[in-house]
Amino acid sequence: MPSGARHDRLDALRGLALVWMTVYHFCFDLNHFGLIRQNFYEDPRWTLQRTAIVSLFLFTAGFGQVLAVQAGQGWPRFWRRWGQVAGCAVLVSLGSWWMFPGSWISFGVLHGLAVMLLLARAGLVRRWLQGWVPWVVGLALIAAAPLLDAWLAAHAATPLAAALDSRWLNGLGVVTHKPVTEDYVPLLPWLGVLLLGVAAGQTLPRAAVARPVGRLGHGLAALGRWSLSYYMLHQLVLIGALMAWMRWLR
Repeated sequence: MPSGARHDRLDALRGLALVWMTVYHFCFDLNHFGLIRQNFYEDPRWTLQRTAIVSLFLFTAGFGQVLAVQAGQGWPRFWRRWGQVAGCAVLVSLGSWWMFPGSWISFGVLHGLAVMLLLARAGLVRRWLQGWVPWVVGLALIAAAPLLDAWLAAHAATPLAAALDSRWLNGLGVVTHKPVTEDYVPLLPWLGVLLLGVAAGQTLPRAAVARPVGRLGHGLAALGRWSLSYYMLHQLVLIGALMAWMRWLR
């Protein structure tokens, strides 16, 4: 299989996540401008949607790494793509610091994805993530996150807890409380979700991934192939359109 080959079903799943994310962020922006009243930080109707959207992104990222390694993708191409993700993560931090100085993003989805992609790639190339290993490790990391948080909360007065709660280390995901930030996707439990994508990528037969996706699926797949560009631009368009609309109404 050539290294540049695409898999419409995987791209369509990523495209579905992008559409869902857009609807979610549009509602978030409406709330930010006071046009609706919702609690996006505590209401399960919104927090569960966020969990599902991030899970779809990370699952497809893990699955995609398996396909890339199996297709013979070399390190130079990986580093080019990784550099784009890491560079965009820096831009997200800078942009969020300008818009939300009190809750800027220091370890959001792109920051987490950059670290997780490095770990998954190394594990796949060195054949550490084979057979049952990604299933067990992935589920273990997901299960360990709340247990470690509870343990750390019981030792909240210690220097260790203060260090892990800091912006320098809260990306590990072992914290006494969720940091004040607009986006937070730490290694625990989210690396576990990406590893489940790695496990599925090695388990599912290729025929299942290669099945036709239909007209709607082709549209989602086309969107999914530009996921990073779309992710970086969609909020600029949504917020800009809302601000223009509100200004027009005055």
